[in-house]
Amino acid sequence: MPFEGITTPPVVIILAAGKGQRFRDSGGEVHKLDALFDGKTVLGHVLEAVKTAGLPWHLVRPPGGTGGMGESIALGVTATTDASGWLILPGDLPLIRPDSLRRVARALSQKPVVVPYFHLQHGHPVGFRSDYFSALSELRGEYGAKGIVQEAYRTGDVMKLPLNDKGVMTDIDTLNDLDSIHRLLEHHGNPH
Repeated sequence: MPFEGITTPPVVIILAAGKGQRFRDSGGEVHKLDALFDGKTVLGHVLEAVKTAGLPWHLVRPPGGTGGMGESIALGVTATTDASGWLILPGDLPLIRPDSLRRVARALSQKPVVVPYFHLQHGHPVGFRSDYFSALSELRGEYGAKGIVQEAYRTGDVMKLPLNDKGVMTDIDTLNDLDSIHRLLEHHGNPH
């Protein structure tokens, strides 16, 4: 699939190694990514969007999880070292639209870091060109790539990409979040 200015599309790194403790604490009986709604698991919706987008992808979900989002990103990036870049996508964003993924991927031809926004709120996936391999592969801990993005803002490497997709920031952390998404689907239908 051709992407303007990029010979090969970036790989979507789907982060699915978190413990999902907040979901269980709110009364969830399964891991949040395995919770069902609209006929599929939360993670199943994310995988469907990525596959529909036509982008290569890598799922980070080792048995027992990881030491946090930073380690999960590093695992995904080091498993796909030949990629032209990466879209870092948490596995708990079931309303993400395939076109949003494609738009972030295309935008990497303009800037080495792409941060999607919905109504001025930062969303996912955050895109990185391969220039950021070293920084991403060295991440550890719970905080993901936030520090890398902040430094990229300082150096002018970031493109803010406004998207008309509430799915870029609608994540599932609790049973209430899952109920809210059920209500969204009832009013607006499935975005895929």
